[in-house]
Amino acid sequence: MFLTIFAAMNGGNNKCAPSQMNGWLAISPIIVFLAIYLITSIVAGDFYKVPVASAFMLASIYAMVLGRGCSVRDRIDIFSKGAGDTNILLMIWIFILAGAFAGTAKNMGAIDATVNFTLSILPGKLIFASLFIAACFISMSIGTSVGTIVALVPIASGIAVNTDANVGFVTAIIVGGAFFGDNLSFISDTTIAATRSLGCSMSDKFKANIWIAAPAAIVVTAIYLVIGMRMGVDVPVGDFSVVKILPYLVVIILAIIGLNVLVVLSIGLILNLLIGICTGACGWMGFLSAAGEGISGMGELIIVTLLAGGMLALIRNYGGLDFIINGLTAHIKGRKGAEFTLALLVGLANMCTANNTIAIITIGAMAKNISEKFGIDPRKSASILDTFSCIVQGILPYGAQMLMAAGLAGISAFSIMGYLFYPVILFVVAILSIVFRFPRRFSHEVVSLKIEKK
Repeated sequence: MFLTIFAAMNGGNNKCAPSQMNGWLAISPIIVFLAIYLITSIVAGDFYKVPVASAFMLASIYAMVLGRGCSVRDRIDIFSKGAGDTNILLMIWIFILAGAFAGTAKNMGAIDATVNFTLSILPGKLIFASLFIAACFISMSIGTSVGTIVALVPIASGIAVNTDANVGFVTAIIVGGAFFGDNLSFISDTTIAATRSLGCSMSDKFKANIWIAAPAAIVVTAIYLVIGMRMGVDVPVGDFSVVKILPYLVVIILAIIGLNVLVVLSIGLILNLLIGICTGACGWMGFLSAAGEGISGMGELIIVTLLAGGMLALIRNYGGLDFIINGLTAHIKGRKGAEFTLALLVGLANMCTANNTIAIITIGAMAKNISEKFGIDPRKSASILDTFSCIVQGILPYGAQMLMAAGLAGISAFSIMGYLFYPVILFVVAILSIVFRFPRRFSHEVVSLKIEKK
């Protein structure tokens, strides 16, 4: 039906003439996407009632209609090539394997085992710091802030009741730690999106990112140590099997070593299957079912990635990306200004979409062009995108993580926001990393850098 409409509008096979299109008109598909998503969400009173994929679909259709200097066939080809770009497809393969790994790990009891193991080795006397470290470790292992919040907030809120601590304060500890892993984990959506968008390996991005996230985590841990120094409580710990933690440890170690992420996740999947069968936690059919559910959970993200890739290819063809980059960088002097621009760009996109992964995917192509124009190391650029998207997502009262944490704790999101130490301190450290150029290894000007894409 849409092809018929497009054909009627075009009536010919003219080639694209993007130079004739006004810059604001060229980028209007992005504006249409944000308008549809934001306005509908505000009217509905819920940012999660509006599927992001639907907003991207309508914006993509608009982008198709927009290019009247192109034949229908040309526009379809441009959109399809953008959606089928090698980096886009590789990102999707990673999403698929990451979803399957997470689903099968949960099915064979790896998440519960990791939670209970972490709590069992942490001292109850230093409960606040212990909870933060537990959230950091678990989120780093399972690669999802939402999963960490779901696993730990009920425990944390119970501890708050037993110790007469403020429930909002204790819940904020878990939310902060959850974003530590969301920012750094090798199987996190944001890590995958940032590294594929900028064209660097996950292990290199981790090496650049850890110098920003670790100092912030250390400072926050020290704060919680001081606050909770005089408090002690017995932490309820369930039974766990150490062997079920093995897949997470193997994935982390192999990824840090630098093994290709697809190979790493495949090994993790095999371990999940073997451990599940050997322990009796799941059989072959259970494994397949869990893997399918995990992949299905990535469905919307995969569709959004394809639509965003195609839509941005059209915008690029119309001259929109050049218009945005020239506008943003017109008054930039040097790499510091360019890095601050990347931080601002992903932060604004995150505020509009309330989803850090979608924000990175949306501005990924623009970030890559800005990085190349100003000689920013792609590893540093990927770190900036991931870090600042997690910072913004970590403080949004209408973000999925905050809403989930508030719901599980039985409090409002705003009662948590005042105690979010980690996102605030991470923001300070991230700003300082741009101002004072650290880590040094990733802050030098890059003229031509070839990094193996893993």
